[in-house]
Amino acid sequence: MQETLRITEIFFSLQGETRTSGLPTVFVRLTGCPLRCQYCDTAYAFSGGESMLLDRILERVASYKPRYVCVTGGEPLAQPNCVALLRQLCDRGYDVSLETSGALDISETDRRVSRVVDLKTPGSAEVGRNRYENIAQLTLNDQVKFVICSREDYDWSVSKLIEYRLDERVGEVLFSPSHGQVDARALAEWIVADNLPVRLQLQLHKLLWNDAPGH
Repeated sequence: MQETLRITEIFFSLQGETRTSGLPTVFVRLTGCPLRCQYCDTAYAFSGGESMLLDRILERVASYKPRYVCVTGGEPLAQPNCVALLRQLCDRGYDVSLETSGALDISETDRRVSRVVDLKTPGSAEVGRNRYENIAQLTLNDQVKFVICSREDYDWSVSKLIEYRLDERVGEVLFSPSHGQVDARALAEWIVADNLPVRLQLQLHKLLWNDAPGH
């Protein structure tokens, strides 16, 4: 029996976040997520979707002739066959990233994948779901993201940056303002004032397309 995954959407757009921001990328959005972050902008991916054979997914991705592929959600790792999808995308020569909440085990994912692990801040309402065991699995090919909802979230994120020496462990540490909750300029000024080894991340897709599905 062939492997299947439940897919919300597959589309071609510009990457709006992470170290490949601005680059044309195919997004494979998997359905389902066990978390309920208060700022979630992809609640439409919590349920529904279409069951697709892995081979069919790979065909759809290839039809765009991409260099970059991002597997996202929802929470992609909530579906066990996500691991096989990531491996096969890498085998086909794509530059592959995975956007994960950090609540599930990343140890089985292909190390060729750049794993973008979200450390949930107190303001997310899901800080208790952080799986800190994942940090030991991270490499310089990976990225850690903090979505910051307040000055208190910022201070908490700085403490985790220092505690786990994240700037030495991963290739990028990303601080992103929660849309409508923290002013991006204020976050930029905090980062500069503390001379942090992090990258301020603005969500390009929100600026360009107001976060419409399919972008």
